[in-house]
Amino acid sequence: MTSFIICDVRIFTGEDTIPDGFIYVESGKIKAVGPTSDIPQASVKTYSKPGHTLVPGLIDCHIHADKANPVALPQSLRFGVTTVCEMHNELANVKKLKKQTLEPDTASYKTAGQAATIENGWPIPVIMAHDKSEETLAEIASWPKLSNRENVIEYMEWNKKEMQPDYIKLMHESGASMGMQLTKPPVELQRVIVEEANRQGYLTIAHALCMADTLEVLEAGVNGLTHTICDQPPTQELVEAYKKNNAWLNPTLSAVASLTTEGEELQERFAHDPRVEGLIGHKEIKNLCNCMGFAAESGAKAEYAYESVRMLRKAGIDIVCGSDAAGPAVGTAFGLSVHQELYVFVHKVGMTPEEALHSATSVVAKRFKFSDRGRLAVGLNADLLLVEGNPLEDIDATLNIRGVWRDGNLCSTYAGKLD
Repeated sequence: MTSFIICDVRIFTGEDTIPDGFIYVESGKIKAVGPTSDIPQASVKTYSKPGHTLVPGLIDCHIHADKANPVALPQSLRFGVTTVCEMHNELANVKKLKKQTLEPDTASYKTAGQAATIENGWPIPVIMAHDKSEETLAEIASWPKLSNRENVIEYMEWNKKEMQPDYIKLMHESGASMGMQLTKPPVELQRVIVEEANRQGYLTIAHALCMADTLEVLEAGVNGLTHTICDQPPTQELVEAYKKNNAWLNPTLSAVASLTTEGEELQERFAHDPRVEGLIGHKEIKNLCNCMGFAAESGAKAEYAYESVRMLRKAGIDIVCGSDAAGPAVGTAFGLSVHQELYVFVHKVGMTPEEALHSATSVVAKRFKFSDRGRLAVGLNADLLLVEGNPLEDIDATLNIRGVWRDGNLCSTYAGKLD
């Protein structure tokens, strides 16, 4: 592996800022980081980048690389997302994606493996609404149909052996936010899943989109939520439920706005930003410019989602950044949607740019217990994003990408562009 130094650069470590600093990378790890005045003498390639900012590689804590989508990992990396967290996939797809991470120019991959699903529960109805292919039907037929502690234990043992998951994903969706009536797991079953996951040392993460579902699954004891509410204004009861669990929230605000169609203008803006040209394909741009629209007629509103994040943030609940990007999920794009989410955090929720960057680096690493990434510190993975300008003042600067490294390896898209 190559060794190098980047110096004369503003460094956001994930926790604090070094106005004029350096980083020394050796064998894929961070060997030293500090003010440029303390730069070590070393016979390695050195890049001097005044006017630039170096931040930890971004972590997208919520994607779905359905059918082992070959675009997901390389496109994420090109946008500075060095780690993605899969929230549900079948065994064959997980194996393909883990193998793909051994190739250059791909993001690191974490996974829930196969989510804890029930008969006719989420996300079966929404998948079947647009894809009734034999391949998809066969995949769904292989999903667990949990109903009691015995088959929950069987599922956990199978998932651990075959998938080697990093956390466990629960689905708790009544369809209320989308004007649907869907089969939802009993709260007692969700509590059993949480208990068995905890017994094996796993974090538990749950899908829920409406107030009632969120309160129920928090009552079951989950560690975090992969969406926020959008069916009604937030309440103090919601805040207290999060505080009781010390739970965190990945609100997926851009995806929620795609559900209600209120995000279309911002999706178009990011899809056609001249800085993304060459980083994303035409198919993926078209995908981003459409809206899911499932909640367009249900009374759900993006503002309810924004306000829920404002309330929870004010109450000290950790907010983490995840896009919910997926091939079939129109209104999203792997990697790029993380930048849109950061923009929404600042301009719709009221976060400072620094706080938004925390949500995609050190905070998400802490809450997911990723001890080797999310910060720029000695001994951690050299996952780096170099941008021109200062995203600590203007979050829009995160798209001024000049270099991306995963484990100290420069993404080939930026090769030859640093000198």
